[in-house]
Amino acid sequence: MVFVCGDGRQVSLQLHQTALAFVWMLMTFALVAGNESTFALEAVSMNAAAEYSAARRGVALLVIQNGKTIFESYPGPHSAQETHRIYSGTKGFWVLAALAAEAEGILKLNERVADTIQEWRSEDRKKHITIRQLLDFTSGLEPMSLLHGDTVPDRNAVALRLPIVATPGERFIYGPSSLQVFDELFRRKLAFYGDTPTQYLERKVLRPLGLGPQEYKRDRAGNPLLAAGFRLTAEQWSRIGRLILNGGAPILSRPSLSECLRGTKANPAFGMGFWNNRSAGPNAREFDIEEMLERDWWEQDWRDTCLWRDAPADTIASVGSGYQRLIVIPSMDLIIVRLGKNARFSDGEFLRILLGTRLYQARASGPAG
Repeated sequence: MVFVCGDGRQVSLQLHQTALAFVWMLMTFALVAGNESTFALEAVSMNAAAEYSAARRGVALLVIQNGKTIFESYPGPHSAQETHRIYSGTKGFWVLAALAAEAEGILKLNERVADTIQEWRSEDRKKHITIRQLLDFTSGLEPMSLLHGDTVPDRNAVALRLPIVATPGERFIYGPSSLQVFDELFRRKLAFYGDTPTQYLERKVLRPLGLGPQEYKRDRAGNPLLAAGFRLTAEQWSRIGRLILNGGAPILSRPSLSECLRGTKANPAFGMGFWNNRSAGPNAREFDIEEMLERDWWEQDWRDTCLWRDAPADTIASVGSGYQRLIVIPSMDLIIVRLGKNARFSDGEFLRILLGTRLYQARASGPAG
């Protein structure tokens, strides 16, 4: 295990929600006052969180606060330079490309897909689907996980022919099909400008973030897989976190970024490409995202759900299979990247360990005066 900072002491944390609520109130006050976060994490808590992650096949843990790397851990043979698959973390990059295209007038999130995909104009249930519904997974399309693989020669063509299994806007159905329809729509729109989806992504999103071309997992027709595929180091993925803390810069305006951070009626915890924690509180249901998504879509229950009951409500996450996590907490000016190899991992427990010591001390000190 490699620790960049910390004294290696172990700590056991038992916190009450009253203490957590008090601390979040203080952090919000500090944020409004315009000061950088004074809630610096402790080395003992970061070491304990790294131990928790490593025991569950974690390969990287990176913590950045107030713009500075304050902790890194790369167990065993792993290193900071090693890239790892971020799986569904890939989705967020494509959503940023869609938002950049809207800002340039190439598309509008609320326009009908059938305005570009003419094949859908005669289909009563498909002709009213919007681009936004493709990106927030409320289109109602059959998800078809098979599209993740390499056996489908033309993912886009298959996705366009899939049936509607729920009324658009009413159910959250997470899967690659909606994104492949978006890729086809994006391809047709960009062709007018002599451009392609991957070229646009590289020019408008990846290069401004200091990243190069990625593994696009193209099918035989040349279509990239939008749902997964990217390989990044922990630091490279953290650049999305910095973009969120910077209100979308250097790619988007703050209003544009906000489009992908708010939830939907079908799933309040998911916007477009990113998960949110706005329902956090003592009455919210904390859940394991990956466990919920393993269920059939009609058995999933997203009511009153939050990612982490005890974490700030402004927490944002990009989530990849196998417990790949990019966590951003603006009220703490905090970015956390955790990469692993598909062993059971509790996001809530991990964050309670990582944040817990500071919360406990804030409770012990009490309010000033």
